Amino acid sequence: MTRIDDQTRIELEAAAYRRLVDHLRTRTDVQNIDLMNLAGFCRNCLANWYMDAAKSKGIPLDKDGAREIVYGMPYKDWQAKHQKEATPDKLAAYDVNKPKEH
Repeated sequence: MTRIDDQTRIELEAAAYRRLVDHLRTRTDVQNIDLMNLAGFCRNCLANWYMDAAKSKGIPLDKDGAREIVYGMPYKDWQAKHQKEATPDKLAAYDVNKPKEH
């Protein structure tokens, strides 16, 4: 395995995160419930993790601000434009698969 210094590792991780967020912004057809059911996390989880990281650095960031960073727009706008009603099957799967902290 290639040895990577801490600063380069942080930069690579940040680049991968930005690419993931960009990908999720373009894949509006993939609903959060689909992500939760298949991967155990969603856009809101990413926003929560971002908010937690900011708070650990003493940076005040609320849930709406963190979601806007991840969604690229206010969450309510994203919901109005892209969120679809979840089917009963997806909701049932979510009840089985959702993480305890969600």
